[in-house]
Amino acid sequence: MQISDILSPQAVKTLIGCSSKKRLFQDIGDLTEAALGIPSARAVEALVERESLGPTGVGHGVALPHARLAEIDRVQGVFLRLEKPVDFGSVDRKPVDLVFALFAPEDAGVEHLKALAVVSRTLKDQAMRTKLRANNEAVTLHAVLTEDQANQAA
Repeated sequence: MQISDILSPQAVKTLIGCSSKKRLFQDIGDLTEAALGIPSARAVEALVERESLGPTGVGHGVALPHARLAEIDRVQGVFLRLEKPVDFGSVDRKPVDLVFALFAPEDAGVEHLKALAVVSRTLKDQAMRTKLRANNEAVTLHAVLTEDQANQAA
């Protein structure tokens, strides 16, 4: 599985005025509805429910919120780069500015775990995070996220 399998160019955005984790989840929901056709309220509800089990801020300014939804048939994601980092309750207590939200079918099992692993591995890379933080354009962010994997596979 590669990021290009779960992230479309329409599902990438830079947020300028996000001020809180609650607002961030609403922005994720709005992008999810626009790009993936998943109702915003349903996406937000599922993310908040999952987040109540423990924060998905993984450190280094990265968050990987994720949820399972009965309404979808394959793993899909959205990526947001925040102009101003927000507190996310991350393990390293640092605010988050790179957010990759994943949505999986309720019965996805191993596919959901594979998607989390590939996204986590990609965003753990310091050079990748630096490239993402240096760009604001959605098309460039998508290219950075997907080209790096294409080069590794070659």
